[in-house]
Amino acid sequence: MQQFETYLANNLPKVTTFHPLYEEALGAMLQAGGKRFRPMLLLSIVDAYEPLLHDSALPVALALEMFHTYSLIHDDLPAMDNADLRRGHPTLHKRFDEVTAILAGDALNTDAFLLIAKAPLREDVKVKLITLLAENGGSQGMVLGQAIDCWFENKPLTLDEVKVLHTNKTAKLIAASLQMGAVIVGLESSVQKALYDFGIDLGLLFQIQDDIIDETQSEEQAGKTTGNDSDKNSFVNLLGLEAAVSEADTLAKDLQRRFESFDETMQSALRPLMEQYLYRHQ
Repeated sequence: MQQFETYLANNLPKVTTFHPLYEEALGAMLQAGGKRFRPMLLLSIVDAYEPLLHDSALPVALALEMFHTYSLIHDDLPAMDNADLRRGHPTLHKRFDEVTAILAGDALNTDAFLLIAKAPLREDVKVKLITLLAENGGSQGMVLGQAIDCWFENKPLTLDEVKVLHTNKTAKLIAASLQMGAVIVGLESSVQKALYDFGIDLGLLFQIQDDIIDETQSEEQAGKTTGNDSDKNSFVNLLGLEAAVSEADTLAKDLQRRFESFDETMQSALRPLMEQYLYRHQ
């Protein structure tokens, strides 16, 4: 984690411009902290199987964090969640203005793909990485989930529909992070698929846990605006808090069982992150 934080701090977006706030806005939410879960998933796999590729994978890990951060900046906008707080800091549209927040998100989105394109990895590997990020983060993935989320505010969905929503909005980028790590180190396609499928359910668990946090924690505890899901199709709104906690526990147990089916190298790589986050709602 510390190596990644140092790399991030040394590679924040730099732009020579007379605009008084632009460069500061690009780096503000990246510097605000966060779990760095997606880059850590990728780097854990790289370090376990091909540690000599760690430095070459750092730009890809940063690209994932930049792409995720863009999504948070846009998710917090007045047109979407209209949130005041993210990662314990004022959201970008509050700190600066709405136009600056929109453009900073746009820039981080695009620059994420540039980082991968310029990474010191084989060209065919980079094409696959860019494809995975685009497929899971674009119109068939995260953006689709966000579109469903916004369109169906105040319009209750079924449990299966809520799972489709959050599979796209949250889970696919987590799953892609695992698969991208596997691509960098050249793991077999069957292992990549198993990791991706594991990541989808891990992402759903994360979303249920976030819904529980929104319901049970203050803004100070969560480090972001909470109590903001009353109009949303959240698992807590659909199931109730007690049933949502039970759903999270069931999913966590299934993930633990599948985690134990991975080879020892993979288990060693992911165990610290699993222990830290698998039961984080408890």
